[in-house]
Amino acid sequence: MLNEEITLRKLEILCSFVRTGSLSKTAEELHLSSVSIHKALHSLESGVGCPLFVKEGRQLKSLPAAIYLAEASTDLLVDIDRVLKKTRAKAGVEIGQIRLGSMYSLTANIIPRMIMGTKIRRPDLDIDLYLGSNEDLMKKLSEGSVDAVVIAVPSKDLPDGVQVVSLFEDQLFLASSKASKPAAANIDLSEYQHEKFLTLQDGFATTSGFYEAFQLAGFKPNVVMKVGDIFSLMNMVSGDLGRSLLPGRVKALMGNAIEFTPLLPKYQVTQRIALMYLQANESNPNILALAAEARMMHRNNP
Repeated sequence: MLNEEITLRKLEILCSFVRTGSLSKTAEELHLSSVSIHKALHSLESGVGCPLFVKEGRQLKSLPAAIYLAEASTDLLVDIDRVLKKTRAKAGVEIGQIRLGSMYSLTANIIPRMIMGTKIRRPDLDIDLYLGSNEDLMKKLSEGSVDAVVIAVPSKDLPDGVQVVSLFEDQLFLASSKASKPAAANIDLSEYQHEKFLTLQDGFATTSGFYEAFQLAGFKPNVVMKVGDIFSLMNMVSGDLGRSLLPGRVKALMGNAIEFTPLLPKYQVTQRIALMYLQANESNPNILALAAEARMMHRNNP
């Protein structure tokens, strides 16, 4: 029968001692004191209930029973390690890997900075990037298909158990080609009822904000095209196929081809961009490193 004197740590110490044949070498290998090693072996011997060692002068020598137990324990420790790795995998946690979801609009600046900063903290970490809409990525996070996401925080229905680390706030602007540059410095959306508009497909945070702004303006926009990513949308706008509402964070990408004009305050829609992950994963060192980098970015860009 197992008892409290028999632990995996003591079996690990036994394996090291039988292999090295020395208390001092075992202590050096496991970063413990020789006294701690001696006490652990003596305690293990008491727990097993039979002699494992014999003293020869000032040296401790392993008996055949100790050698057998060490050989069998080596396989046991390997099995335990394999079981723990499979357990982490079942929970969606990989020691050297993290699955990060992001909106397309963040990949030109924010995400590269976050990945580089996190890898400085954990150089051996592999980061797999998944791109998609706000809605799709939020679903993946809830299902455990990704470990963390950087998206716009949903204005409602945020699932329980989700940790939020704010990065920055962004607003929507009227986006027009340089050829159709508005004359006004601040846009009154109610004057654009007969304009052609382009937007993203449903599920994107920018699409939700787009319709929210027009709801504030009191009319339904004339949407002539919906596209699947924000880069394609910007190209369409720059080609003067229609106007759109775009977040300010993408201005640096095509500011030479697209005019970004602020909306009047009563039509302004704010997006809160944040890193989000499940509270169940907050002890994962990779998640902790990612969250630490997000907090640093927030402090540097208040």
